[in-house]
Amino acid sequence: MIINRLIFARVTTTIRVALIQIDDYGPWTVTPEPRREMDLQYLQASLFADFAAFVDTYDGYAFYGRFDNMVAVVNEIDPADFERFQRQVRNRYPVTVSIGVGLAETPVEALSEASERLQAAGSAQDGNRREVLAIGDDEPDDTGMVTVGHFDVVDVTGSLTDRENAIDVSLAIRRATLELAAYLRAEYDSIAHFVGGDNIIGICSDIGPQAFDDAIEHVRAETGLELQVGIGRGPTAQAAGEQAKEALEQCRATGARIHGDGQLPADD
Repeated sequence: MIINRLIFARVTTTIRVALIQIDDYGPWTVTPEPRREMDLQYLQASLFADFAAFVDTYDGYAFYGRFDNMVAVVNEIDPADFERFQRQVRNRYPVTVSIGVGLAETPVEALSEASERLQAAGSAQDGNRREVLAIGDDEPDDTGMVTVGHFDVVDVTGSLTDRENAIDVSLAIRRATLELAAYLRAEYDSIAHFVGGDNIIGICSDIGPQAFDDAIEHVRAETGLELQVGIGRGPTAQAAGEQAKEALEQCRATGARIHGDGQLPADD
C-alpha cells in the first residue's frame, strides 16, 4: 500500500471529491493479447457497482465517469478509509486502483486537486504505480454543505420515449447532458453527470435558483429540450440528493421547472 501525501495550500473547504483510477488499465486490456470486450464491460460495471456500494456507506455519491476513471463526493469519509476499497478491489479483481482525494471550495476545484495529486503520483499507464492513495497533508476533517441539482427532461416519455427512435432519444438526452455539464462547469465551477434514463445530477457550488434557471434556459436554447430540476442542500451528497429528489417530484406534480431552496414559481 502506497500513501502519497502531498502538501497543498489550505483553503476554506466545503466539499471532498475522490478520483478513482484503474492502474495500468490500457496496457492490461491488450496483454498478453486483446481481451474480449464483454469481459471488459463486465469488469467495469462490476467494479463501479462495488465502488457505489462502498461510497453509499458513507452517504456519498458515486459517478462512473469513464469507468476506468470514477468520481465520488465523499464529505463524510476519512480518506484513509479508501484503503479498504483498494484492498477489496485487489482481492476481487485482476486489477488494482489508485485514488486521489481533493478538498476545496467548489466541486471542480476539489476534483482538480484530486486529479493533480494522482497525476503527481505517476501516469495512469505507469506499470510501477500500484494502489497509490494521494491525499493532502493535515487537511481539516470539516466540510461544508453540498448543493445537488437533480435534473430530468420534462415529460420525456410523452415527448421522446414513446415517439422517437431509441437511438435518437439517447442522443438527444446525451446532448442535453453535455450542454448542461459544460455550462455548469464554465459558469459555476460545478460538475454534472448522466445517471441513467433522462436523469442528470449536478454537484454544484453554492448557487441559487436563478443560476439553475439560467442553466435550464441554456440547455433549452441549445438543444430544444426542456429540463426541470429539484434542488437540495445538506452536509453530505446523500442528504442533499434526497432533498433534490423530493423537490424534483414536486416539479413533476406541480409543473414548476425549479423547486427547492427558494423555488421559482411555476410560471417563471
